[in-house]
Amino acid sequence: MFKNTYQDKKVIVTGHTGFKGAWLTIWLLKLGAKVVGISKDIPTNPSMFEELKLAEKITDYRQDTRDAKAIQAIFETEKPDFVFHLAAQPIVSLSYEDPLETFSSNVMGTAHILEALRFADYSCTAVIITSDKCYDNVEWVWGYKETDALGGKDIYSGSKGAAELIFNSYYYSFFQNHSSVRVVSARAGNVIGGGDWAKDRIVPDCMRAWSQDKVVEIRSPEATRPWQHVLEPLSGYLNLGQELALNPKLNGESFNFGPKAEYSHSVKTLLQDLSEFWHFEKPTDAYQVTANIPFHEAGLLKLNCDKALFHFKWLPTLGYEELIRFTSKWYYDFYQAQENMWDFTLQQIQHYEKLAQAKEIRWTE
Repeated sequence: MFKNTYQDKKVIVTGHTGFKGAWLTIWLLKLGAKVVGISKDIPTNPSMFEELKLAEKITDYRQDTRDAKAIQAIFETEKPDFVFHLAAQPIVSLSYEDPLETFSSNVMGTAHILEALRFADYSCTAVIITSDKCYDNVEWVWGYKETDALGGKDIYSGSKGAAELIFNSYYYSFFQNHSSVRVVSARAGNVIGGGDWAKDRIVPDCMRAWSQDKVVEIRSPEATRPWQHVLEPLSGYLNLGQELALNPKLNGESFNFGPKAEYSHSVKTLLQDLSEFWHFEKPTDAYQVTANIPFHEAGLLKLNCDKALFHFKWLPTLGYEELIRFTSKWYYDFYQAQENMWDFTLQQIQHYEKLAQAKEIRWTE
């Protein structure tokens, strides 16, 4: 997988205690990497990071990326071969409650990672991960390309657009001709999968409620999203890191990673499909619609991923039915079957890899 690029390599993952960061950490361990994690705290309870006892399997730094000197010291000590920067304030609702926290984490945290890389005297490949929310969303029906305008009408989107601007300015100021460091940015969104317990996200809200035989309240049942399993963008990030290490022409580029257009479904449809694994008599018994909409949410936002397809033949792997099964089965087994979730999570990654191999997706080589 990934041409053994990560075997025995030291890889820094910021935000490794979060949902995507934990999944990425597990996959990197499976690929033979030596993972170094940097996160300021454990963001949720339960936590995938804690449930799978990842702290025992990696070098675990509990450090805020907003502390520039501390981040610089970690990089000087560890001298990573690869960096995947995911650490961020990821919750839209919290951005309304504390906009300064959101901007300082998502903008200055990113700047501090890039600043630490600026002084690197060792070879390093870095993937800076932002969000599909970095685009100025005018809710058109086609996907956003990497050349479309950045921006945001809300704090969270603005912070992600700003992080991309920081990345761009650092590239042209310092990394365009850096002898040893290469950087790219990656954008993805609407990610679901087992092990996410973040606040005010539709799937975690459902699973918390359903595990207690409660009905979940939803705000916007007709809102449509191009849902994707967490392993889809992670395969893109790992693929991008591999390709950037081999091809200096990708230095400074940005790439989208998202599902096919036909995977867009309404919140209502998603919940009805997920609920089938929880044995409700009727899908409509699983949720109720509330009129309480405390903050603005975009109705539609999807990505055009042709650039990743062109440069390194990246494609999503899972169909919509597989996405539903992967996600709901993980939670159901966690809450109801009391599985060994480390083993179960590795099995899902292995199953995902086999499906990708069957489709002859290039990163499986």
